[in-house]
Amino acid sequence: MKTSEAQEVNTDLRGVHTSEPHNNYVDLQECESNSECSEIDENSFSEHDTINTHKHTYSCNVCEKVFSERGNLKQHQRVHTGERPYQCNVCKKAFSQHSGLKCHLLVHTGQRPFSCHICKKAFSVQSNLKQHLRVHSGELPYLCDICTKAFSTLYNLKQHQRVHTGERPYSCDICKKSFGQRGQLKKHQLVHTGERPYSCDICKKTFSVHGNLKQHQRVHTGERPYSCDICKNVFNHRNHLKQHVRVHTGERPFSCDICKETFPRRDTLKQHQRIHAHAEHL
Repeated sequence: MKTSEAQEVNTDLRGVHTSEPHNNYVDLQECESNSECSEIDENSFSEHDTINTHKHTYSCNVCEKVFSERGNLKQHQRVHTGERPYQCNVCKKAFSQHSGLKCHLLVHTGQRPFSCHICKKAFSVQSNLKQHLRVHSGELPYLCDICTKAFSTLYNLKQHQRVHTGERPYSCDICKKSFGQRGQLKKHQLVHTGERPYSCDICKKTFSVHGNLKQHQRVHTGERPYSCDICKNVFNHRNHLKQHVRVHTGERPFSCDICKETFPRRDTLKQHQRIHAHAEHL
């Protein structure tokens, strides 16, 4: 279903249970009674008799995942079809599940009913608070089975695994360049639009990426949040710290493809390459 055809849902939050995790399914009784559910193509799932209970299970014909409720299967199938029938009537963003829309509506209302008891940071969704608490506890329950790197959220683990698989599912519809993360694609698209929506409130310099604005603001504040754990030297950019650490490790990851000389920084490699370029013109 196209986004323009998506069902609009009123932003009135009366009766909305905001404690519902954003990845839960919608009320299955409501879904089962919905006429749309009765219109599911019978060829899109198979039914199995469960031993002793005589209950039916429903199997996805794409990935063979099994569900106890037909409504759950219908919602799952949107993973494969890309259908997003629930649309916000404020910003028109669409969702595959009604619960996802309900959580999103809190962005517009400003409601943040779930608060961290340690740092008092507030969240609109309970599951986001649960993830945040791992910042304080240090819990990293999601482990990569290839490199054993651990993550606080399943989403971050899945994003990381694309480093190993090479999967780049997000493609620019203008230049066809592909990316492993949706956020990387969104940043890239600003190259084509020329949009620079983030502005420094001190010098009015504009940026296409919010992270770049935050880095720039340290020029004004003098903040240097990145510290070397060997010599305690501090830096205002993470990349500057990474470059500095190579002083201690001796790492020289940038290599000239002509003479094979190595360098600790990309900019020093580029300076070196000009020597070869100049020699070619002599």
